[in-house]
Amino acid sequence: MKILITGIGGQVGRSLAGSVPAHVQVVGVAHKDLDISDEGAVGSYVRTHAPDVIINAAAHTAVDRAESEPELARRVNGDGPRHLATAAREIGARLIHLSTDFVFDGASSVPYRPDSPTNPLSVYGVTKLAGEAAVLGLIPEHSVILRTSWVYAAEGSNFVRTMLRAMNANGSVRVIADQVGTPTSARSLAETLWAIVDKPDIEGIHHWTDGGVASWYDFAVAIAEEGAHLGLVSSDVSVTPIATVEYPTPARRPSYSVLDKRSLTALGFVPVHWRKRLRSVLGEIKNG
Repeated sequence: MKILITGIGGQVGRSLAGSVPAHVQVVGVAHKDLDISDEGAVGSYVRTHAPDVIINAAAHTAVDRAESEPELARRVNGDGPRHLATAAREIGARLIHLSTDFVFDGASSVPYRPDSPTNPLSVYGVTKLAGEAAVLGLIPEHSVILRTSWVYAAEGSNFVRTMLRAMNANGSVRVIADQVGTPTSARSLAETLWAIVDKPDIEGIHHWTDGGVASWYDFAVAIAEEGAHLGLVSSDVSVTPIATVEYPTPARRPSYSVLDKRSLTALGFVPVHWRKRLRSVLGEIKNG
């Protein structure tokens, strides 16, 4: 089976590349080699490589920067998936597209289901929702939208690495405590994406994160505690909870974005608790 992975240089792309099943042949492409917002380039690339499945892990993920460059975000997050879906339809390939909790407004108090009403608060969320709509509109029976949240890995730019740097530089951090979701390791997503590849009957919108629920403050406390145990940070790091209003950002974020994973757990998918995954990622950082 031949799989084309876009965004191979990102957190999820690297995790996919590092866990390829034996029966899979991967063609991985980064943004510098394929701009998914270029319809002609996408069509040519997909026709040349003729994959059975495309996994789209490419996106404009700089949430705050998207507010000041909405056209770029629209081209990558909205037009890009449409170009991939068009090319996939042409050759009969399946498309698995990675999306986000930012399609929701956070007004819920119970986990969001795949069919829950969407209402994005940011340019990033709006453009990612447009990408979902494009994929489902073009190849509804040959596509999967997998929404996730709070992704991090041992490499790249993410909350875990930012916290470690700040804790070591300052000995203390102030972290938002009134936004709640689920931290999710890129490795968890890679495992789930490969499992979906092997289940061609899965289609439509699904949610996947690690298990459990946390605020950003809870996540930071766990990073401090687990990091101290591994010698990555001092044992006396101070983590102070603050409100969202104390840390204004260009993009509005959902205050609650826990995702309901039952459509996949019903098929035998089993989430690992986020703290266990965090411990594993911190171990990678220590040994890397």
